[in-house]
Amino acid sequence: MTQVALVQPSAPARLIDEDRVRWLLDSIRGNRFLPQPDSNNVFVGDGDFRAIGAEFLGHFIRIGGLREDSRVLDIGCGIGRMAVPLTQYLDPQAGRYDGIDPVEGGIDWCQRTITPVYPNFNFQRLDIAHELYNPGGKISGKTLALPFPDRHFDFVLMTSVITHLPPAEILAYLAEVRRILVPGGRLFMTAFVVDRIAAANENGRRDPRLAFRRYGESPCWFVPDQPPLAAVGFEDGFLDKALGRSGLSLALKSLGHWRGTNAAHHQDFIVAKRRGDGR
Repeated sequence: MTQVALVQPSAPARLIDEDRVRWLLDSIRGNRFLPQPDSNNVFVGDGDFRAIGAEFLGHFIRIGGLREDSRVLDIGCGIGRMAVPLTQYLDPQAGRYDGIDPVEGGIDWCQRTITPVYPNFNFQRLDIAHELYNPGGKISGKTLALPFPDRHFDFVLMTSVITHLPPAEILAYLAEVRRILVPGGRLFMTAFVVDRIAAANENGRRDPRLAFRRYGESPCWFVPDQPPLAAVGFEDGFLDKALGRSGLSLALKSLGHWRGTNAAHHQDFIVAKRRGDGR
């Protein structure tokens, strides 16, 4: 059972054709003709590339409220794991996708493989510095300015991005997300929220790869014997406050099973909306 908390009242939920969503996800998992990079070039995590992408598309629709006609920005698009399933969902006439990432190889593969077939999908590299993924980058994450106009997107993805950022960069990213979202537009991001259960490993079933420990007074929790940005957990409440300071309203938080509790997904999911809701 997924732990889902509706943080604040929202408009009546959009009706979802669950049969159609299940059919769509099954067809993506079984479609061997969809673009898929060589497994040796996939740097965005382990597991089945196409199956994980399909799983997340289901979460975007069911939990995030993604629509076929949405204008989507994928921050940290990597080598297209989220983009490929979205090609099967977004309306080719009304929907649009932009993906950005600092890793040149991933962007190059997406530009050569996805865009020629799906021209409403665009990818560009941003030379943002990151000590693991782009250590020589010229753009500081603390002064990030995304190359898009104000109020340009309906839906922003940040999957496995916050989990690799230091706290000093979180506010810069969220402020930019707020700027480029239309009023009422949504942010869907994944995180590791170190709540009481995760910190104490009360059930003894926490993912052993995520044996987070807190260092000093920082809100960050890191994994011992790993580079600090290999996986970052945040003190419960830190991200909620960061969203509020950035002009975003927390709409939903769904806790994942990495902490050893029952849930339908691994990482924690957070959905936030840009304030000034006109949609």
